[in-house]
Amino acid sequence: TKQRQKEILYQALNTLDSIEKDILIQRYGLYHHEPKTQKEIAQTYRISRSYVSRIEKRAFIKLLKFFQQT
Repeated sequence: TKQRQKEILYQALNTLDSIEKDILIQRYGLYHHEPKTQKEIAQTYRISRSYVSRIEKRAFIKLLKFFQQT
């Protein structure tokens, strides 16, 4: 069901570092947030857009490993 899929996604997000999790939440509008661009997130954290991109990529790699184990 959709509810179960959300539970699994949120469980997967909880395996990430706090900055990785926060960036994905902001980027994709999870937990009822409005989606933001990498540039907007970079300004919030005062880091470069490319660094946001690298953190996002690292987070997706971790999520992929989580789902491969499930």
